[in-house]
Amino acid sequence: MDAARQRGPLASPSVRAPVDHIAAPPFPPRLAWINGRPDGFPMLLEFWDFCRVQSLRTLPYMRAWRDRYGDLTVVGVHAAGFPPSQNPDAVRDAVARLDLGYPVAIDTDFEVWQLYGNLGWPARYLFDDRGMLLHYHYGEGGYEETELAIQEVLGVEAPVIAPLRPEEAPDARLEPQTDDVEGPYSGPYTAGGVWAVFGGSGSVEVNGRTIEVDHPGAYELIAHDRSTTGELSLAVGAGVTCYAVSFTPGLTD
Repeated sequence: MDAARQRGPLASPSVRAPVDHIAAPPFPPRLAWINGRPDGFPMLLEFWDFCRVQSLRTLPYMRAWRDRYGDLTVVGVHAAGFPPSQNPDAVRDAVARLDLGYPVAIDTDFEVWQLYGNLGWPARYLFDDRGMLLHYHYGEGGYEETELAIQEVLGVEAPVIAPLRPEEAPDARLEPQTDDVEGPYSGPYTAGGVWAVFGGSGSVEVNGRTIEVDHPGAYELIAHDRSTTGELSLAVGAGVTCYAVSFTPGLTD
């Protein structure tokens, strides 16, 4: 699995695309949909996975843009990167739990992913009213650039949504975080936050604190105000499987 899929960095390229050359690929006819099938352009589409913290951190912006721009069709394409998110019923539960009121495709066989030549999670693509690609972005970040592109497509001008987290401000200085680790991990780290991907049900112990696992997905284990060097102690209880431990960036001092 390539680095773009593994880490989904906070700052990734936001690219202005040649609108006269790249058209939105049609959705496969037998694709399963949650909240109905989308209809019409302009369209903002995002590939995501409910087991990936980078996707969870981007979703609030997608919800906000859906609510703010009524003439914009917002679409999610769920492509599973971990065993727990391969279950369509788990995807449906996650869409309801995360309050995603827009259409979400369950891309079980990565059909849409391959049509787009997509490279990682999360990734978003903005198409104009002709269905031509105007803008795309891989990873977290780039929210101001995406919203300005949305406004250009819709012909509106307004202040963009303020950053939802301090580390997402355009002038934020970030400390590189520890690389993600497959399976359960205990040990040193440097990060703004620590997350883990769990399946099953039961409980886990994190630095002396108990966290109940009642659904598959990404769970926040530790949150810091800024980048911190610490020690993670993770004990996974019976009935729970840990697929990965992930780290998010934090502000430098």
